[in-house]
Amino acid sequence: MNNLKYFFMTLAALLIATPVFAQDASGASQAGLISIAAGIGMAIAAGLCGLAQGKATASAAEALARNPGARPGIFTFLILGLAFIESLALFTFVIIFIKVGK
Repeated sequence: MNNLKYFFMTLAALLIATPVFAQDASGASQAGLISIAAGIGMAIAAGLCGLAQGKATASAAEALARNPGARPGIFTFLILGLAFIESLALFTFVIIFIKVGK
């Protein structure tokens, strides 16, 4: 219940503060905010991808400890999963690079 209260308090503060971020006619008022948001977005994407890669590697190591004979199949799916996880971080980087480069 306490977490829900904090969530709604934060949501109310963000909704009340939205006129502060209103864009003027030239569009230059948010130039600095885009760079900050891009940095935060990349940090979140990289951090969550790191957590996912750690969980995938730990699960693969546990699976190998339980059944060493299944190594080729586990290794194949581990590499495929890690490639997909890493591609999410790279897609985020490309999208942020395009958005900030405008």
